[in-house]
Amino acid sequence: MKRLVAIVFLLGIVLFGLYLFIKNFYHVDPSVVMNQLSSPSQDITKLLPQGSDLDFPLNIPEGFRIAVFADLKKVGAPRVLAFDPGGVLLASIPSAGKIVALPDKNEDGIADALVEVIGGLDRPHGIDFAGDKIFIAETDKVVRYDYDPSNIKLQNPRTLFSLPGGGRHFTRTIKVFEDKLFVSVGSSCDVCVEEDFRRATILISNLDGSNFRVFAKGLRNTVFFVLDGEGKIWGNEMGRDFLGDNLPPDEINLIEEGKDYGWPWCYGKKIRDSKFQGGGNLNYCDQTQGSFYDYPAHVAPLGLTFIDSPLFPEEVQGDILSSFHGSWNSSSPVGYKIVKLNIEGGQVEEVEDFITGWIKGKQVLGRPVDLIFDKDGVLFISDDKANLVYILTK
Repeated sequence: MKRLVAIVFLLGIVLFGLYLFIKNFYHVDPSVVMNQLSSPSQDITKLLPQGSDLDFPLNIPEGFRIAVFADLKKVGAPRVLAFDPGGVLLASIPSAGKIVALPDKNEDGIADALVEVIGGLDRPHGIDFAGDKIFIAETDKVVRYDYDPSNIKLQNPRTLFSLPGGGRHFTRTIKVFEDKLFVSVGSSCDVCVEEDFRRATILISNLDGSNFRVFAKGLRNTVFFVLDGEGKIWGNEMGRDFLGDNLPPDEINLIEEGKDYGWPWCYGKKIRDSKFQGGGNLNYCDQTQGSFYDYPAHVAPLGLTFIDSPLFPEEVQGDILSSFHGSWNSSSPVGYKIVKLNIEGGQVEEVEDFITGWIKGKQVLGRPVDLIFDKDGVLFISDDKANLVYILTK
């Protein structure tokens, strides 16, 4: 019995030492990681809808109301949101290999049904439309289908091009702009020199997949990006891990054709990453493009959208909403909110909280992902922790 007690005591010491090592050396709080992997500490659907006169569970802007548009717990974690030509909201569910539609025929702010548009895909993420075509980005390819919005059906798949599948960052996001298709592909690792030229890039092609090439490189993981009215690409970029709580910054970049944004050698405002192959390429950052704006480290920026909505004041039209998915490798959790970037004269003048409350202490209620406005200026938000799509209205 004494021997068993001694073994248990020693095991406890070892586990506690391992906990301290992970937390202090890797700046990872194992309890935060476990909270992220587990179900939300509370079912937020039981606490919504909510007006701005309340500060629980979420803090929302004055005059707004937030509610659950669709509960996808029985399906999986929604990520990318897109409206089809008929105004029906679609969501990608990479974990289930599906794209689903969420029609709201009576326009009461609650999805009437959950319609499986297509299943059996390999971690589908990006969705976009051009005319009667729908483009879907799986982890290893982009496929174009004919799409009929009258019955939410697709057919006639055509693979436009293959992509490097899987890896540390396996999501692929796509955007159609005029006659071009843009695709983001994250790195296969935290920090390394990639062997495949398609990794850590934004790629571009014609809408039929021809003239496929690199548009910009040195982008570790630009999971979400948007194009403004002039065709400029604004992308949220996640920085590398294991440099401490305050480095490197996450970023928003103005992404231009032919430019190198520095990864794996550089981060932020062309700062050389001294921890990566410290003795080589010391001047590499001089020839790269620095970040447009530096977010705090580890907030994990995902979806972003320009405010173009009659529900918002005139003075904030054109500002950017950006979702911070939330940290895993920080000794204190950061992110788990949506912020507003005030844009003046083409520069970020200020960043302020827009919606907060998805984290209470170390307990995580949800993690915001994508942001999209409908034709009436109503904002929809996906959450891949609570497995919900929210609707923000007045």
